[in-house]
Amino acid sequence: MNVFIDRLNEEDAKELYTFECKNRAFFEQTIAGRGDDYYNVDTFEIRHRDLLKEQEAATCSCYLIKEDAGTIVGRINLVDIDPINGTAYVGYRIGEAFTKKGIANEALQLLIKLAPEMKVTQLHAKTTNVNIASQRVLAKNGFERMSVSEEMSEDTSQKLTLYHYRKNL
Repeated sequence: MNVFIDRLNEEDAKELYTFECKNRAFFEQTIAGRGDDYYNVDTFEIRHRDLLKEQEAATCSCYLIKEDAGTIVGRINLVDIDPINGTAYVGYRIGEAFTKKGIANEALQLLIKLAPEMKVTQLHAKTTNVNIASQRVLAKNGFERMSVSEEMSEDTSQKLTLYHYRKNL
């Protein structure tokens, strides 16, 4: 399956909300949940607009991962962009029906190519200890595991073991 990444915009809200709701249980098996409030349509729309404002301010750059027909198959983002230090954090999620097809790997490669345009020279990522697929994608793309930490999820108060990664571009 060929995929491309498409910068998030206002018109994506409805389709993205459907994607997030459909995949909620799947995502929460390996990453911290976003809390029930996130899945309220009105709250989602407010958060979507806030995210677009952050993107406009260049503190993040968010993308939808789409297959050739334009269907959303995942998301991938650069957040906490610091152009002075050249750093940003990578986050991504692939819908359940689209896993094990190399999509996360392909999307991450595309994002890595775009990062220098945003003055990013070092990428950071983190994943839970149980998200083996994400660990493999990061390693395959040259990320090095730097540390391990335990944190509490802000949305669900779950205790999480996180692996922290870094890649110099």
